[in-house]
Amino acid sequence: IAQDIFQRLLAHGFLLQDTVEQLRCEDCQRFLADRFVEGTCPFCSYEEARGDQCDKCGKLINAVELKNPQCKLCRGVPVVKPTKHLFLDLPKLEKRLEPWLEQSLAMGDWTANARYITRSWIRDGLKPRCITRDLKWGTPVPLDGFRDKVFYVWFDAPIGYLSITANYTEHWERWWKNPQQ
Repeated sequence: IAQDIFQRLLAHGFLLQDTVEQLRCEDCQRFLADRFVEGTCPFCSYEEARGDQCDKCGKLINAVELKNPQCKLCRGVPVVKPTKHLFLDLPKLEKRLEPWLEQSLAMGDWTANARYITRSWIRDGLKPRCITRDLKWGTPVPLDGFRDKVFYVWFDAPIGYLSITANYTEHWERWWKNPQQ
């Protein structure tokens, strides 16, 4: 189902390709997932910040911003390398999303925190969001030039709710696409 949704997004022009800089451990011969790199926080100088956030100051971090990064698997020093990825073109969806979002916020049962975060994302303008990762495990990307990549968990995991329902019943779409509920 994740691959089907991906193919539909691709067919409708909602995906972009871009090259990003990532940390790669040459000793381990792999790009490092956020949790496999540790270093010094560029904001507060905490020496055990992870590749995605600092547990001391709470700031989100891009792994290449870490000072003195280290591979948590072998303790080697990773290098910055370019790698090609696919992005969901959220700015292209923004105008279609706003009316639905206003109706949903008015009629739905959203938490205060969810309302605040969602409105701030819309206020600041949506940005393209990477949906692929250089990992060996996960749902494979079904596109030439990206077959050595998998979907990033934030894209794949929510779709898992649909997939598990599809394992339960062949009528899963009736339940998920029921406009009365």
